[in-house]
Amino acid sequence: MIENKKKPNPIDIHVGSRIRLRRTMLGMSQEKLGESLGITFQQIQKYEKGTNRVGASRLQNISGILNVPVSFFFEDAPGESAGQPGMAEASSSNYVVDFLSSSEGLQLNRAFVKITDPKVRRRLVDLVKALAAEAESE
Repeated sequence: MIENKKKPNPIDIHVGSRIRLRRTMLGMSQEKLGESLGITFQQIQKYEKGTNRVGASRLQNISGILNVPVSFFFEDAPGESAGQPGMAEASSSNYVVDFLSSSEGLQLNRAFVKITDPKVRRRLVDLVKALAAEAESE
């Protein structure tokens, strides 16, 4: 029992990873987020690792700075019951989080949103689908 007290709570780890995900999506440094909150970047690191628990008021401040609702930090959280509507879709969205957590995914996402022509965007999606299909057939 004492051993478990040293391990971060899975919810705290999840909330921290969602903070990191959103912060990196915005291209914001830990230092900048910390400055906006009046805390050090080391404290942001501890939040993101789940080592330190984020309090309710601090989480609300973070949601405002990162421009997402507080509920964003709890999406796909561990321990949600499988009987909830839409859970099959939610669990399959983990690949999106994994993708956006990667350097390549983040770069691709940032570049893609800069493309304003919908036809070019559609053709790019078609290209990626074709490449993926080709890779599967090999």
